[in-house]
This record gives sequence, C-alpha cells and structure tokens, in this order.
Amino acid sequence: MEIILKQDIHTLGYKNDIVTVKNGYGRNYLIPTGMATLATPSARKMHAENMRQSAHKQEKIKNEALELAKKLEAVSLSIGAKTSTTGKIFGSVNNIQISEALAAQGFEIDRKVIAIKDAVKEIGKYTASVKLHKEVKVDIAFEVVSV
Repeated sequence: MEIILKQDIHTLGYKNDIVTVKNGYGRNYLIPTGMATLATPSARKMHAENMRQSAHKQEKIKNEALELAKKLEAVSLSIGAKTSTTGKIFGSVNNIQISEALAAQGFEIDRKVIAIKDAVKEIGKYTASVKLHKEVKVDIAFEVVSV
C-alpha cells in the first residue's frame, strides 16, 4: 500500500514522502491517526502541486538549517556529572543534558533531534549528532567533566 506522509515518522520517512507500507500498518494505524493519507491518483496530483508550491519555502528552511549548523560546529560543550573516584558517571549523559547545555548557550534545539552514538558512562570527550533538517546534519563535540 502506498501512502503520503503528513508528518515526519522516524522509521518511515519525512513529511510529504510517498512510501510503501504493509496494508495493516497503513490502514489500521497511519491513516486513522492522521499521520498519512492513501496515495490515490487524485491525491498524488494534489501532492505534486503542493510540493511545487512549497519548494521555495523548503529551500528557505534548509538554508536556515545550514546557517545554524555552521554556528553549532564552533560550539563545544562541557557537561558536569557526578562521578566516582575512578571516573565512572553515576547514571549517564543523554540528549536531554546536551539540549539543556545548548539552550544555556542560546541554541534552542529539540532533544528529539539529538543522537549520541555511544553510551556516555565515563568522563571524556564525545560527539553528538544533531539532525536539523532531513539534509542537514551536524556533529557537536562535548566533554563530560566531574562536578
């Protein structure tokens, strides 16, 4: 079954993408919850017209994301955590702490777009990936220090 997505779905695609899903997933979950519509010929024509009209807006959003990515590349974060004498963190550092540290420096980034590659359980230097746009992704270096 082919559907047109009405919003970004992490494992499936981005808003306005036409994707193929299993019939039950589309019919029983995506369409009733309003996340997608059925890709009929008339819906495809409307989708094509909407995409043509919104191309300029999307380009502007992408350029803004690129500008923000350039600013974020220069940022280095220091996140404090309680540690043992051996350098192990009590708990772990996650995307919420990174989002708060970015907010303290004036960047309002949603925690859902921040991904940390490995679990942060010790003091040291790490990188986090921030997906600002479907084509714009930036890596941010952060250091975990003992408080």
